[in-house]
Amino acid sequence: MKSPQSRTATQDRPPGASAGPQLSAAAAGPPEESPAAVASRAPERPLPSSVLTPPAPSPPPHLDDYQNIIGQAQVDALRFLARELKGKTLKMVNSTAVGGGVAEMLNRLVPLISELGVNAHWDVITGGNDFFEVTKAFHNALHGSPYEFTQNAKDIFLMYNEQNRARMQFDEDLVVIHDPQPLALVCARGKSPARWVWRCHIDLSHPHAQLWEFLRPFVEQYDAAIFSSQSFARQLPITQYLFYPSIDPLSEKNKDLDESVVQKVCDEFGIDRSRPIVTQVSRFDRLKDPVGVVQAYKLAKKYVDCQLVLAGGGASDDPEGAAVLQEVKETAGNDPDIIILDLPPWCAIEINAIQRASTLVIQKSLREGFGLTVTEALWKGKPTIAGAVGGIPNQIIHKLTGTLVHSVEGCAFQIRYLLTHPEFAKRIGANGHEHVKENFLITTNVKRWLLLFRVLSEAGPANK
Repeated sequence: MKSPQSRTATQDRPPGASAGPQLSAAAAGPPEESPAAVASRAPERPLPSSVLTPPAPSPPPHLDDYQNIIGQAQVDALRFLARELKGKTLKMVNSTAVGGGVAEMLNRLVPLISELGVNAHWDVITGGNDFFEVTKAFHNALHGSPYEFTQNAKDIFLMYNEQNRARMQFDEDLVVIHDPQPLALVCARGKSPARWVWRCHIDLSHPHAQLWEFLRPFVEQYDAAIFSSQSFARQLPITQYLFYPSIDPLSEKNKDLDESVVQKVCDEFGIDRSRPIVTQVSRFDRLKDPVGVVQAYKLAKKYVDCQLVLAGGGASDDPEGAAVLQEVKETAGNDPDIIILDLPPWCAIEINAIQRASTLVIQKSLREGFGLTVTEALWKGKPTIAGAVGGIPNQIIHKLTGTLVHSVEGCAFQIRYLLTHPEFAKRIGANGHEHVKENFLITTNVKRWLLLFRVLSEAGPANK
């Protein structure tokens, strides 16, 4: 599909309004907190006891369970594509087992591929705090943030990659490395006939030049690279593919819920369903701009009544979350209609219920690889406002499947507009659901992986 044209930065804000805070300002550390600031903050909302203990994992769905969503013909097509791959082996490697869209996708993707007869495994690399601090800085810099790339950072990155390479085995027919953290594991391939693929989930359209030049030689050792958007592709001597990320419509986070469950969750978190609810679900990450969401809400609140829910948490490979959460609380101040939820990673049902209870969903990212929280909201038929960055414009076609914004003021305007035009909001929500069903479900992702595996297998032994 063609990527929709981006709008100019002035199209979604009133005349004379500023463009809002820039990324460099948002990347600064939190200011020293004064006693007055502490006193002005709304009191902490304790999490209900029901979410403090991880629930027993539910059994993963089987392929036939998707028949009512995608149709029997699509299920049969997946089995047909997998016939030539039975007995083949596949390893997926990333940097965290919980938190973030990559872990969520792999948690569903690997069992489905295994059910189709491919012997699939998922490994997670290990590392100390110093490694994840470095790779988080890499993540931000590859998205275009300023960064001073030091020899120490390079040494830490290589040291932990070497430690993981030494303890891991790579005997599979296809090895897939996700994102930059384990990128240097490709040095383990040697003369193995296995095919190696780098799956990049982040926006590489404007990477930090010095860092990219350091990482590029590792990328070039792979047989192929996969990106989430056309605009992320780089000048590389290897084949590049476009794979949209996906959600599982039968997962705890996306499956249909009884109304009683939605109401129970809202009651537990103090969310008033008799009033409009505006929600952003994301990690507390500066690139997700939760501070900007609070600012947009405060502007919109001058004209329309609403509550703001910021529901998120952290990931084990992201050490910045606590500092960003504090910044969000400071910006929120003592507004009782701002509900900030720092949720454990197992709260999928709670996230699902909050999204379903929401009147509008926001994902005001400053940089974004794809934004699966956008996909989740669209799947639930929610009118969605999102930053026009990264892979989000592949999901949101402005004023058709959602609305795209470029600033705090633009986000505030769209909140106000959608809350006062419910029929339009309902229409774009319905369009968004159909767009996800056609393009961004996990069964479509399984199909792409099967096709790629067959292409690489039929190309003969790797010659690197």
